[in-house]
Amino acid sequence: MEELLEILAEIKPGVDFKSETALVDDGILDSLDIISIISEVSDEYDVKISPEKITPENFNSAEAIMDLIDELSED
Repeated sequence: MEELLEILAEIKPGVDFKSETALVDDGILDSLDIISIISEVSDEYDVKISPEKITPENFNSAEAIMDLIDELSED
């Protein structure tokens, strides 16, 4: 999780990713941020995030992103 938090902080500095739960819904992350996150997460965790997984629910919090990574790592 620490690696993910570092990735998120590099992409969007100044956001409290540990406690924020509406990153997409509140407009904190925009589409370009999400594309950057997908790219970095794919490289760091060796997972492929398919288009159907790119939903606000999967990107509204660091915990949701980590859950998605864990889910994809099991496949």
